[in-house]
Formats: sequence, C-alpha cells, structure tokens
Amino acid sequence: MESTFAMIKPDGVRKNLTGEIISRFEKRGLMIDGMRLERLSKETANVHYGEHKGKAFFQELVDFVTSGPVVLLKISGIEGTVDIVRSMIGATDPAESSSGTIRGDFATEISENIIHGSDSLDSAARELGLFFP
Repeated sequence: MESTFAMIKPDGVRKNLTGEIISRFEKRGLMIDGMRLERLSKETANVHYGEHKGKAFFQELVDFVTSGPVVLLKISGIEGTVDIVRSMIGATDPAESSSGTIRGDFATEISENIIHGSDSLDSAARELGLFFP
C-alpha cells in the first residue's frame, strides 16, 4: 500500500471545501488514514517548505499557510497513490489546472491554490514523517 500527504490550505478551509475534497479522494477509492485540523507554526511551515527557502515567494508562502487552520491528510491506496492524488489536485497554477481537478474547480490564484500534495514518494515520506510521525 502506498501513502501520500496532502494539506488543505487555509483558503480551502475558509471556503468550506474540506468535505468536498475528502469526498473526492474517497470516491476515487483512496483511504484517509490520518487527518487533523491545526494551525501550523512558522517553524513547521519553514521546515515543510524548506526546499523553497531563498526563493522570492518563500516568505509569502509561509505567511499564507500559517494564516489560518489547515487540514493535514495521510492518504493511502494502491501503488501510484502519489501520482493519483497529484493528478486530482491539478497544476500548481490554477489557470493551468483542468476542470475536474481540485485547483481547476476551486482555486483562482497561484498564491492561494486550496491544497498541497506530495510530488514524489520521497516528498511523501518526508512530509508524512513531519506531520504523521
């Protein structure tokens, strides 16, 4: 069984999309093995987005993800779950996300794009270790 990490960001929580997003994963046959609502500390956000440290958008990203509660998800399923979840989420830029994806249906700007999902098995392992040790 393969597991991945996803985080419904503050804008997704504010827009009351948590149930809709979780329902989409479950309807696809994936299991929610862990879930909690919390407000991330700046320190945790810095670790989580550490790969982007030094980039122009880093501080804005940290400030946004710590601006309100997020929903942390451990999602499990068949081999390929990381890729399935990423395809369901859609492109980082909502303008490039297809209709039918989470970002394509609900996000309007790149800086507030509803959800984060691990982009590889290595990222999933690192992020799950951070949020679901």
